[in-house]
Amino acid sequence: MDWALVLAVFFASAVEAVEALTIVLAVGFTRGWRVALRGAVIALAILVVIVAVLGTAIVHYVPLAVLRTVVGLVLLIFGLQWLRKAVLRSTGLKALHDEAAIFESQVALLKTQADRQGFLIAFKGVLLEGLEVAVIVISLGSSAHALGQASLAALAAVVVVAACGLVISRALTEVPENKLKMVVGIMLTSFGTFWMAEGLGLRWPGGTVFLIPTVIWFALTVLVLVVLGKRRASAAR
Repeated sequence: MDWALVLAVFFASAVEAVEALTIVLAVGFTRGWRVALRGAVIALAILVVIVAVLGTAIVHYVPLAVLRTVVGLVLLIFGLQWLRKAVLRSTGLKALHDEAAIFESQVALLKTQADRQGFLIAFKGVLLEGLEVAVIVISLGSSAHALGQASLAALAAVVVVAACGLVISRALTEVPENKLKMVVGIMLTSFGTFWMAEGLGLRWPGGTVFLIPTVIWFALTVLVLVVLGKRRASAAR
C-alpha cells in the first residue's frame, strides 16, 4: 500500500469533510435532520458516480505521461492555494478559518429559509466540498494507479469526520484546520511537483523515494515563509 498517497488523500478529504459537515449540522439543527441528510446523501451519491466514471476512464484511456503532467499541475494549483492561505493565517495576515462562526452564520440564515432551501444548502455544501475531494482522489489515485486506495482513504476520512460529528457535534470546530491544511498543502505540492516533472520526462534520483526530500524541502520553505511573515506582521504593528 502507498501510505504517502493514502495519508495525503485522507487528510485532504478530512479538511473538506469538516467544512461540509459544518453546513449539514447547521441545516440539521434548524430545518430538521431529514432535510439535511437527504441533501447530503444525494450529493455523496453523485460524487461516487463522478469518481467511478471519470477515474476509470482516465486510468484506461489517458497516456501515463500526459496524465502525470496534468495531474501534477492540478495538484500544484490545489497545494499552492492551500499553502498560501495557511501561511497567511499562521502569520496573522489573514483571519483564521472559523468553523464556529460559519456554523452560526449558516444557522442564522437557515432560520429564515424554507425546507426546500435547507435541502439545497446541504446538497450544494456537500457537493461543492466533495468535488474538491473527487479531484484529489481522481488525480492522486489515477496517476499512481491506485484509484481504489485513494477512494477508500477518502471514504475513511468522511466516515471518521461524520462519526465525530455524531458524537461530539460542535466540538469539530476545535479541529486545527489551518495546521491540517498546511500539512496537506505541503503533500499535494510535493506530489504535484514530482509527477509533473516525471510527466515531462524528468527522472528523479531514487525514483519515488525522492518524494521524501521533496516534502522536507517544501516543509522547510513554508516554515521560513511563516517566520518571515510573522516578523513582517510584527514590524507593521
